[in-house]
Amino acid sequence: MHSIELFAGAGGLALGCELTGFKPRAVLEWNASACATIRYNQALDYPLVRTWPVSEQDVRHFDWTSITEEIDLVAGGPPCQPFSMGGKHRAYDDSRDMFATAVEVVRSLKPKAFIFENVKGLTRSTFINYFQYIQLQLRFPQEVKRTAETWELHHARLQRRHTSHTPALGVRETTRRAPVDALIYNVVPTLVNAADYGVPQRRERVFLVGFRADLNARWAFPQATHGLDALLYDQYVTGDYWVRHGVAPRHRPAVPAAHAARVRSLCAALFPPDENPWVTVRDALADLPTPRAVASTAFSNHLLQAGARAYPGHTGSPLDLPAKTLKAGDHGVPGGENMLVRSDGSVRYFTVRESARLQTFPDGYRFPGSWTETMRQLGNAVPVLLAQKVAASVAASLVGAALQSSVDADGLRHLNAGRAA
Repeated sequence: MHSIELFAGAGGLALGCELTGFKPRAVLEWNASACATIRYNQALDYPLVRTWPVSEQDVRHFDWTSITEEIDLVAGGPPCQPFSMGGKHRAYDDSRDMFATAVEVVRSLKPKAFIFENVKGLTRSTFINYFQYIQLQLRFPQEVKRTAETWELHHARLQRRHTSHTPALGVRETTRRAPVDALIYNVVPTLVNAADYGVPQRRERVFLVGFRADLNARWAFPQATHGLDALLYDQYVTGDYWVRHGVAPRHRPAVPAAHAARVRSLCAALFPPDENPWVTVRDALADLPTPRAVASTAFSNHLLQAGARAYPGHTGSPLDLPAKTLKAGDHGVPGGENMLVRSDGSVRYFTVRESARLQTFPDGYRFPGSWTETMRQLGNAVPVLLAQKVAASVAASLVGAALQSSVDADGLRHLNAGRAA
């Protein structure tokens, strides 16, 4: 299956799609350092990125007529600063808002499906109208914003378009307003926590997944596989978690006050939770040696960075829960939140390799830039494991839709042949 990767960054979403079987026909990223990371791994002949056609340029300047194959998937994370909790919250008025560009790419390539990821801040009440506007643009990508038309007026026009005729899922629209060949997508927005899918990080993100309506694809966001209750059961009911990590009873922490009621309930339950435990920082880093000021020879990018300190609002991640959200920019690396809280309460920065683990990048994927620049890339990345699970579900729906279409076509041929006889 052919894909296009927009706003690729260090390649987290693209790696997840590659692991699923999507082969990129273009990987676009304007930031030179992020492109250098991908090219560095290509130079190392890392198999997942070996053949990626990386293009270091603004997505808006790419020649889409050069893409001649039918595209199954367009994926990307449009820059999130306009909606980030740490940003200036300017949305459409922010020049870094690339959703309009993403819609333009969908309009140009007419992919079978798309996956766009963004920060949780996009769902804030401040942006609710704009969030709906984004979804309607993706649903009707051919309804282009007119010259001198404000986004609010365009939004209103898209709302009228949507409510004038909303067919059942998979039914092609045939009214005067929606000709048979209209490009329409069924769009599903979902807010997820990466920890619920086995990522060792509490990272809440919005996914906008769409399928071209003529495909009659059936899809729902993958069900969560991991949970806090299962972790608490593993830690404070059976104690198996501490045994696995060789933590003696006298060194095991008491039940956190915030979770005491849940643990009591779990102790009284007849059956354990029907899910996997959240993956913790301790789980993710268990086989990594303690970082030193001298680089590790066994693990790349595993070098201690001095200067970590905690202060209100930036207290670091405890060992025995999934990490807090890794951040990029002023509230990430320089701000000190990307830290580990040791068992004795002291803090240190996560190394690049540890941060890559928390973002589920493979150990063989390396980062050649400075610590600050690499942490910026990692703070902006989509966790590879989460990307893989979402992309796999999209691929399965596309394959299912194609098979059903083939079955329907065969049935129609047999019916027509019977009538002719």
